[in-house]
Amino acid sequence: MISIKDGIILSNHHFIAYNKPGGIAVQSVQNKEDSLEVKLQQYCKVPLHLIHRIDQPCTGVVLFAKKKPMASYLNELLQSHDIERTYLAIVQGKPEKEKGSLHHFLFAHKKSNKSYVVDEKHKEGKPAQLDYEWIRELPDQLHLLQIKLHTGRHHQIRAQLGDIGCPIFGDIKYGAKSGQEDRSICLHAWKLSFKHPIDHKTIAIEAPPPVTGVWQHASLK
Repeated sequence: MISIKDGIILSNHHFIAYNKPGGIAVQSVQNKEDSLEVKLQQYCKVPLHLIHRIDQPCTGVVLFAKKKPMASYLNELLQSHDIERTYLAIVQGKPEKEKGSLHHFLFAHKKSNKSYVVDEKHKEGKPAQLDYEWIRELPDQLHLLQIKLHTGRHHQIRAQLGDIGCPIFGDIKYGAKSGQEDRSICLHAWKLSFKHPIDHKTIAIEAPPPVTGVWQHASLK
């Protein structure tokens, strides 16, 4: 990250949205790690409240509130599934259906930092749902998918796509054939949208996907 300003998508009195590059942690333990949260707090010079996380190897939009009332409002929207989250994924393998929904139960195993698809009777399994749409084929038998996330489970998109035989490119933890040099994976948090608490107008935030590596073949224009 050359300059913290480069990744800012939107910043106002209420929140800041950032296009996170792959390989950088969103949060750190006791502010010791050189995380996005630490860097943005230094830049904004105010305490920030993280609204949602994306995994360290992923890219895309991350949202922080600058004030507690806005943080409470956004967290309520997140809990009630009133923040719409759209992702892009480059995967190995094409889904059987070009458009559909995935419903699984996921068990997050803390020791291995991995989520497993389990039977609905599993005592620690939690329901996970997403909608996907195939956009097009890319070189090297890769495929570009658009994903709408309805629940926010640990490694949800990665585990669910891996389970149907479409692992995300670079994600060896969930079945990809090989990793990438920078250890990033081709999962990008593309869009967030929600209603403003005062005027109720829709706030739409979009993070352009990377333009390097296999992403250069995934232009949406």
